[in-house]
Amino acid sequence: MEIPTTYDPGTCEEKWYAYWLEHGFFESRPDDREPYTVVIPPPNVTGVLHMGHMLNNTIQDVLVRRARMMGKNACWVPGTDHASIATEAKVVRRLREKGIKKSDLSRDEFLGHAWDWTHEHGGIILEQLKKLGASCDWSRTRFTMDEKYYDGVIDTFIDLYDKGLIYRGERMVHWDPAAQTALSDEEVIHTEEHGKLYYVRYEVVDAPGEYLTIATTRPETMLGDSGVAVHPEDPRYLDLIGGHAILPLVGRRLPIVGDSYSDPEKGSGAVKMTPAHDFNDFEVGRRHDLEMINIFDAQARLNDNVPEAYRGLDRFAARAKVVAAMEAEGLLEKVEENRHVVPHGDRSGVPIEPWLLDQWYVDAATLAGPAIAAVESGRTRFVPKSWENTYFEWMRNIQPWCVSRQIWWGHQIPAWYGPDGEIFVEMTEEEAQAVADEHYGKPVELERDPDVLDTWFSSALWPFSTLGWPEETPELAHHYPTSVLVTGFDIIFFWVARMI
Repeated sequence: MEIPTTYDPGTCEEKWYAYWLEHGFFESRPDDREPYTVVIPPPNVTGVLHMGHMLNNTIQDVLVRRARMMGKNACWVPGTDHASIATEAKVVRRLREKGIKKSDLSRDEFLGHAWDWTHEHGGIILEQLKKLGASCDWSRTRFTMDEKYYDGVIDTFIDLYDKGLIYRGERMVHWDPAAQTALSDEEVIHTEEHGKLYYVRYEVVDAPGEYLTIATTRPETMLGDSGVAVHPEDPRYLDLIGGHAILPLVGRRLPIVGDSYSDPEKGSGAVKMTPAHDFNDFEVGRRHDLEMINIFDAQARLNDNVPEAYRGLDRFAARAKVVAAMEAEGLLEKVEENRHVVPHGDRSGVPIEPWLLDQWYVDAATLAGPAIAAVESGRTRFVPKSWENTYFEWMRNIQPWCVSRQIWWGHQIPAWYGPDGEIFVEMTEEEAQAVADEHYGKPVELERDPDVLDTWFSSALWPFSTLGWPEETPELAHHYPTSVLVTGFDIIFFWVARMI
């Protein structure tokens, strides 16, 4: 047979890859050999292969093929992530192009469209990996919305809830007005932008003609102010602590509190407090029992808690109107050009709003303890080692993790509410109903929580759920824990830390 003078991948690669698959060269079954297990960082079901995937999966393939040549029982597990927010956004966009609004559909109807999208696009990136010659055990392909995987996710939620490590509470969240959902800290991108700093005067009660000057980049939020904070040792304001100021345009009396959060070196040293719309203000508000006044709706429009003239306005339109009104009343002292950091949703790209909401949280600080110890002891190693510092910095300062998302595509939270708000967390609706009926002593109507879980909650279970957990499978006993993870530093917070 004559060897071609030029390499023709079309005839060569397809032939040999089919031969490899036909003979099961990539498949792995538990045996007495040393295991070598790698799970693929599951790409979004919406995705297509890019150069990052190309590099990442080539490195994994080299490691796995080398392990096979060394006689190890090499197992490379492929699969995809349902990518709740990203996929829902794509489905909503496709429906919009057809003249269909999500709000016109029932939940089940929308999920039907989402599954259609998944079946149409979900396998693209895996087929592209096959074109690259990736030696994954394709018989083990998993998807984070598979039925068995779903059971593992719900089982984990219930287990953590029963242990008090998942709870429902009212806290500040990052709210994305475009995606219409809460986001975790890691789903927020902080970008520096050009803006303005507005200096506004608040009149002091019982001191005619005396004003506190407040500097703010978001004058629209002043309509939700419930206090003013000054440093307790700032000599300029010692006599005012315990007194009140008048909120312009609204007329509300604002307590003047002494709190070390206020920096005497910044601005005027006096800070407006909007506890329902700023993370720092929220903490000050809790310390001083300030009123939590929510002035935005889910679209970031002003609600009925503001004067009538501003109701229904978009936040940026409200900003312009508030500034104009302050200027007209002679209370706008000055406006300065200002470079400042503005948080944006990583998927939608729009500025997020700090919003006070009831949400589901994971006690991440408790779970971080053993995860920190795993790296400190060397059981889990970062390569290069310097990335341990990034990991430790985040884990040692971790905040409660908001895991509820106000969308439909994903793992729906297994919680049902009784007539009085009592929460019943169970595997199925039938189990929740039985527990509720026993609790109330009679049949009652339950309402299921409509939210779904953060994508990273389910993908955190990837290394063992793909091997059959929560069942005690032979694959789980042989191949877990996995040997190596090849991934990018940019998802140490999102994924790696949560898996550990």
